[in-house]
Amino acid sequence: MIQLDSLTKVFDTPKGAVVAADHISMEVSAGEICILLGPSGCGKTTTLKMINRIIRPTSGKVYIDGEDTTGMNTQELRRNIGYVIQQIGLFPNMTIEENITVVPKLLGWDRAHYKERAREMMAMIALEPDAFLKRYPSELSGGQQQRIGVARALAADPPVMLMDEPFGAIDPINRAVIQDEFLKMQQELNKTIMFVSHDIDEAIKMGDRIAVFREGKLVQYSTPDDLLAAPKNAFVESFLGEDRALKRLNLVKVREIVSDDIGTVTPGDTLEKALAKIDDFGYQNSILMINDQRQPAGIITRSVARTTKGYCRDHFQNIPATVNLEDDLRKVASLMFAHDTTWLPCVDDEGRVCGQITQRAMTRHLGSRFRAREGDIREANATTGE
Repeated sequence: MIQLDSLTKVFDTPKGAVVAADHISMEVSAGEICILLGPSGCGKTTTLKMINRIIRPTSGKVYIDGEDTTGMNTQELRRNIGYVIQQIGLFPNMTIEENITVVPKLLGWDRAHYKERAREMMAMIALEPDAFLKRYPSELSGGQQQRIGVARALAADPPVMLMDEPFGAIDPINRAVIQDEFLKMQQELNKTIMFVSHDIDEAIKMGDRIAVFREGKLVQYSTPDDLLAAPKNAFVESFLGEDRALKRLNLVKVREIVSDDIGTVTPGDTLEKALAKIDDFGYQNSILMINDQRQPAGIITRSVARTTKGYCRDHFQNIPATVNLEDDLRKVASLMFAHDTTWLPCVDDEGRVCGQITQRAMTRHLGSRFRAREGDIREANATTGE
């Protein structure tokens, strides 16, 4: 959907020519989010702005859906590309409805169509249309204004969106909420997005592919998993940080490593039976008790089962936590540390037990993926001479 071919920008300064973007070549497939990542002044924002010609390239070409944009009318080009910036850029003298419908009006939409579109966009960003459409930007919080900025960029349903640190000025709590909402929207909208960020965690969470820049050059262009598993050079490795292996926890879902081999007891089982089942799972010091609907009902510990007589229903402890199949391993690790446990039961969307996840399985999975991915990429680099 987006192709950059040797895109270059040279700025003339009193001290001489400065190369801000140096022969950038890359492709972003339809429906993907590509994150441009790197330190300040590395060329990522310059590259983004050359796509919609806010900055005119010195040389090179931009193709959108296979069409060379060089000869396109600038205003027409921009109307077909959604643009969101960190400063939001809402028009303060316009209502929220007027802000959202700016581009649809320019494109000649009839009044009923663009007003209905404004309501659709408000619903999509989880803001009540009747409560917000007639307000002005100054009457909204920063997080709400940022959502309106996204809605305005999406209003005319552009196939391509450019986002320049769109959530950078928002506090961490609201930032995480808006990121999650945006990813949910993307599953439905399937836009092609180029997204500038300086936040590694945001890039890993949001991106299908990540482009790392340094001093105007594109250093590495990879999936988040490949980037973390096998940085191309020392700069990328240092930029990602020493905890890059831990960052990969965000990329793995529980469903990828859940084991359905989980021992359970019922409230009517004896503690003697519970102890026998715990011994069958020698690396665990407790076993899960489930009810008739196969929902978690409690935990029977080894110490209780060994020293007490009676039934499970009378001697269980509360379950410290459960995880869902769609949770990532970062959440799992956090829960394990918080509750001092090496395993957690996994439940489906109906709350029924479908397996367990263990600390050992997490360590083994991450280690094997890390070594395999690193080996594959080194072999590929050796083949290409990089």
